[in-house]
Amino acid sequence: MSRTARTEVFALLALTFVVSFCSFAYEFVYSELLTVMYGGTVTQYVITIGLYFVSLGVGAALSDDLTGERASNLFRTEVYLALVAPAGFLLIVALNSVRLPQAVPAELVWAVARSPVVAVGFLSGFELPLLTRMVDETGGGSAVLPPAVTHAAESLHRGVVRVLGVFWHAEPATDARSGLSLVLAMDYVGGLAGAVVYAQVLYPGLGLIPTVFVLALLNGLAALALLGGYSTRWSVGGARGRLVSRESATLVVVCLLVTASCGVAVANSSAVDRELSELYLEQQVENDYPPGAMDAEVLGQRTTPYQHVVEYERTWTGAGPNPHFAGETERCLRLGGAVQLCESWADPYHQGLVDVPMSRFAHSPETDVLVIGGGDFVAVDALREYDVSVDQVDLDAAFMSYAREDRFLSRWHEDAYEYDRLNTTVDDGYAFLSETEKRYDLVLLDIPGATDDDLLPLYSTEFYGSLRDNLSPDGVVAVWVYDENAYAQHNKAFVNTVGDAGFTQYAPYWAWADVDADGTEERVERFYLLAPGDRSAFDAEEGTAYVRQHRDRYRDLRWRELPRYNGVEVNSIFDPNYDVLIDT
Repeated sequence: MSRTARTEVFALLALTFVVSFCSFAYEFVYSELLTVMYGGTVTQYVITIGLYFVSLGVGAALSDDLTGERASNLFRTEVYLALVAPAGFLLIVALNSVRLPQAVPAELVWAVARSPVVAVGFLSGFELPLLTRMVDETGGGSAVLPPAVTHAAESLHRGVVRVLGVFWHAEPATDARSGLSLVLAMDYVGGLAGAVVYAQVLYPGLGLIPTVFVLALLNGLAALALLGGYSTRWSVGGARGRLVSRESATLVVVCLLVTASCGVAVANSSAVDRELSELYLEQQVENDYPPGAMDAEVLGQRTTPYQHVVEYERTWTGAGPNPHFAGETERCLRLGGAVQLCESWADPYHQGLVDVPMSRFAHSPETDVLVIGGGDFVAVDALREYDVSVDQVDLDAAFMSYAREDRFLSRWHEDAYEYDRLNTTVDDGYAFLSETEKRYDLVLLDIPGATDDDLLPLYSTEFYGSLRDNLSPDGVVAVWVYDENAYAQHNKAFVNTVGDAGFTQYAPYWAWADVDADGTEERVERFYLLAPGDRSAFDAEEGTAYVRQHRDRYRDLRWRELPRYNGVEVNSIFDPNYDVLIDT
């Protein structure tokens, strides 16, 4: 093989690596984006990868129907990918930001949200067959490496074949490598690189929005490389024609514009990410309320290894069912897709989580309390008032560091992380419970709601079994729960799971507050106390100051037998019941 042909084969294999890198990374971007929008990490990744491979196969099957020059068709494919992939990303964001009419079927929205996955897979399906034929036309896989490298590679190859011979009938091939085998090998390497670089560099370093523009930029540069590499040596009217032809001149201009636009977006990735994500997040908050009822403004955001942290202000406009709130503004914190804390209900939530169960225990260092989650330290601040000993376990060290310094959260935790009887451990709650031999009087679960299958382990029979095993003889677990009337299917799965873990008694209650300052207390947050056996009765007159203040609300608080629902599966780590997840 001539040096020119060898160079061309190397260039085509390098191009194979780049386009495979982009193709696989696009699907990870879409999977993560769909998870952010709709929840369910496993579900979104499985469906996305499945649709990708099906559409990839369809595109490959139809590649034989592409006529004309292969380089020209590959050039067009890369331009289309540079256009379609970021446009598809923005389409998914728009579907989850715009308030759609109720008449639009949910199934239609589901299908449209996944159409970019299919489009990218279909276009990517053209790439390998085109590249394979281009390599074969250039000279195939024969002698693509320099002699010294070829000799070393052949020695390694013979050693690998000897190992293969133990399990299969194998002997070193004497014929030159086909273009297909080389292109496939480079495609697999590029796919692996795309997965690793996306997971370790692009997503944590740049975020989803800049990443999709980086990948589109690479597709645009691949198209321009083809343009420069093939158009100069093809003559007008020759056997192979020209890549830059009259009918493709417009597409060349489009390629230049798209590549330049993606380059600008990447160069200003921080600003692009901030502006687009804030626009989306503000629309998301406003969509949680009746049309026109709420204005939202994002004040700041950051991404930790485990969640997206957003601080924002929301202002009631006076429209909708709550006109008496008109003009009222408050600051809130969102973790992932769920509201973690708002000024109007921060106190009632923690009064329900901490003050009600603390009515059962001595206010002294001899009372051992375990807080799982609670990285904002607000629950720890409430416990500090009772002089108890606190072990806190939270997985997200970055968020806890943020909470220590953030001015908004500091107003609520008042430097509770400095409490002298607090021991904070950065760990997974389930892993911590499996390793510790300590027994706790009270366990507080200050964890996110069951909105994502990443959280399934925290709602599993194994997790609650560990909680039960780590309770003292009179110990109880306090957990915020969804209203059983609004989320009946979730509640049934949750209750059966808890029961399967060995809890037999529960005491349901609400936290109360005069939220709208009209002189009337409303139910604010729902909680359960859980116990694996009989426990002493409640006495509102002997409770904490909060319970005594609302003694009329808690006078009837009592233990009940945990119900069991027939036909409802428990949620297990190894056999998950997705009914325990809720769609907010």
